[in-house]
Parts: sequence; C-alpha cells; structure tokens
Amino acid sequence: MLKLLADENFDNTIVRGLLRRNSNIDVVRVQDVGLSGEDDPTILSWAAQENRVLLTHDVATITLYAYERLAQGQRMPGVIEVGLNLPIGRVIEDILIILECSLDGELEGQIYYLPLSSN
Repeated sequence: MLKLLADENFDNTIVRGLLRRNSNIDVVRVQDVGLSGEDDPTILSWAAQENRVLLTHDVATITLYAYERLAQGQRMPGVIEVGLNLPIGRVIEDILIILECSLDGELEGQIYYLPLSSN
C-alpha cells in the first residue's frame, strides 16, 4: 500500500477518517516528523526520501515545486491535491480508492486532483 505524508495544513479530520476506515494506512503528518514550518521543497524532498505520497490542500505552490523536482530529474513519489471546499466524506472515499487501486510507486511523478470525478 502507498505510504502518505499529510502536509502541515492538511485537514486532520480527513486523516482521522482515513484511519477509521482502514487502520493499516501508513500516514504521517508533517508535524509528526519534525517538519513543521519547513518550506515546500524541503517537504517534497523528505517525502521523496521516505517514498511517501504527499496529501495537500496547497494547490498554489506544491504543484510548481513538484514539477520542478521532476524537471531536475529528482524523485517525486506523487501528490494528491485536495480542494478546501470538498465534502470530507467524498475526499476520504477518493483517497481510499487511490490507495486501494494503486501499486507501490504507481503515483511516481503524478499529481492527482480531487475529486476524482465530477459526479
């Protein structure tokens, strides 16, 4: 199963909901690993080093830095961008679908935007 890193401002209600639905999900928060207050490139670098897909609400800058990593030939295990105004239940369902349907490494170099569909 994919390993996740929740960005510093990622909604903890979503993280708790994911773990309630599946306690085997390997998710850590930026705060849990001593990266509070670090800039986006540092967080993406740590995620790559630990092979963790980043969960974020930061659609403004994370995407830019993720693509910069790829352009420089650096690893980027994946990013899941979650809009702020989406229903929490829908976000949890979409993340669970991604986790259940993806193999380790399959999101490498990819950025997913939630919701997965407009229905």
